[in-house]
Amino acid sequence: MKVRNRSEIEDKYKWRLEDIVPSDEEWEVLFEQTKSLGEEIGKYDGKLDRAESILECLRFDDDLNQKLERLYVYAKMRKDEDCSQEKYLAMVERVNNLLVDLSQKSAYIQPQLSANSKEFLLDLANSKDFSDYSYSLILMAKNKEHTLSTQEEVILAKTGLFSGIFQEAFGMFDNLDITFKPFKNSDGEKVELSHGLYGLMLQSPSRNDRKKAFESMFGAYRDMINTIAALYAGNVKKNLFYSQARKYENCLDRATSGEDVPVSVYERLVKCIDASLGSLHKYLRYRKRQLGYKSLRMYDLHVPIVQNASKGVEYEDACKIVKKALAPLGEEYAKLLDEAFSGGWIDAHENKGKRSGAYSWGCYGVHPYVLLNYQKTTHDIFTIAHELGHAMHSYYSNKNQPYAKAEYKIFVAEVASTVNETLLLRYMLRDSKGEERKYLLSYLLDMFRTTVFRQTQFAEFEYTAHKYAEEGKPLNAQSLSDIYYKLNEKYYKTAGVVNDDLIRYEWARIPHFYNAFYVYKYATGLISAICIADNILEKGARAVEDYKKFLKAGGSMPPVEILKLAGVDLTSETPYKQAMKIFDDTLAELISMEN
Repeated sequence: MKVRNRSEIEDKYKWRLEDIVPSDEEWEVLFEQTKSLGEEIGKYDGKLDRAESILECLRFDDDLNQKLERLYVYAKMRKDEDCSQEKYLAMVERVNNLLVDLSQKSAYIQPQLSANSKEFLLDLANSKDFSDYSYSLILMAKNKEHTLSTQEEVILAKTGLFSGIFQEAFGMFDNLDITFKPFKNSDGEKVELSHGLYGLMLQSPSRNDRKKAFESMFGAYRDMINTIAALYAGNVKKNLFYSQARKYENCLDRATSGEDVPVSVYERLVKCIDASLGSLHKYLRYRKRQLGYKSLRMYDLHVPIVQNASKGVEYEDACKIVKKALAPLGEEYAKLLDEAFSGGWIDAHENKGKRSGAYSWGCYGVHPYVLLNYQKTTHDIFTIAHELGHAMHSYYSNKNQPYAKAEYKIFVAEVASTVNETLLLRYMLRDSKGEERKYLLSYLLDMFRTTVFRQTQFAEFEYTAHKYAEEGKPLNAQSLSDIYYKLNEKYYKTAGVVNDDLIRYEWARIPHFYNAFYVYKYATGLISAICIADNILEKGARAVEDYKKFLKAGGSMPPVEILKLAGVDLTSETPYKQAMKIFDDTLAELISMEN
């Protein structure tokens, strides 16, 4: 097993970043244009108490930000193709410096706008001329108390020069510098582990191969745990600094307030999942029986219970499966999928130096992009559907909303992706029988385990780590690993899963932890998606239209209200109960099929 160089991969499997900026040379021209334009941003300073000047300033700022967005997205995605390319590392650093410089120059905008009375801001929001900015003006009026003076905002803007270093340093280590100990698999082949290959190895029928991959992966993080802990602790303390500087009650309050989401939604999720751990434990005991083990290890949680049922198909066939599964979303959606598959939206395969994992990203005015590291597993078919859900959400939002309202909140960012996953699973289950059906039912349960239970466990870890910082408790390799180990015991030990000591270092390999209080949205996203997918399959075209209202809404209103457009109310207990009922019913069917 060997990871290919990027030059060995056919162009048809690579994304077309030229649609953002035609060439590196054109990027340089755009960079200089943007830098020059940015020098003019100060011309509105002291004039943001009149409607005409405010509107002109907001439109100018939009134009500047769209140019900056193109510069950053192009450079960052070029870097993600191969993190060893110093040219693109330098380009990312240059545009980051420009972003910081211009954020300092424009730092007066928010406080000077906020200095206006709530009544004035709300009058602007209700004006036809300001329709593009109505929601942001409403939020500004709502969050006046968290906006500082112009001088203080300038100081905070300058911290952008180093505030992202913790995440960047971890990313460089995780994608480029980390060294995994090679090992021989059950066939005697030497395995040079990578992030993408690790996921494949955990699904190996050979328990010894899984154990070796687990030890190679987590051993690498254990060996660097003090450095990683220092990076993560610094990131947590950075979050605490911003929360205190802006007068939020705590870090969670700042994170949820920033997205206009009630803290109660986060609290309800954790409370509901904690109360439902018995269902998880029941499933894990079933898994143990099916695998025939006296006890489960952490590296036994991903291997399919039903062997040889995984669809190990080529990438093109996986794309065809996804398209058929998403047919309930209509003809227009299907045509967009065709465009994504053949129009340079997707970078499909793993190569040396390429960023691990998968994501969808892009910039306003250009089609969205998808990064994959496709392996021939059922999981990776679901990843295609998942990331295309993100891409279509961005496509519809950008097409139907002005720039100022197009970017949807992270809170709803995982909904469209998980609707696609749910529809794909339902499609596969539709005609399945016997072992194939058992495999897919277990896949659904594992989707719950990894997306609802696991991400809520991660959310509890984040909450506790930030609570330590808020209370002045030490954050170091020992305390962080102890926090995670105890949580892992709560989620798994009662079901008889052996807590391998290396699992205490799992927190150290989660890149999303550097974007605080993000992961819980995976869980609320799946819960919301299950409700939406059920509506689509049961009600047809009417539910599809409601769902498209959600996709088209972008960031034009509070995210909880946007979800209501698609028939999901996360302020009630209904969607949480509905999701757990599906989990319990699925498990009951699987148990009934036991031999």
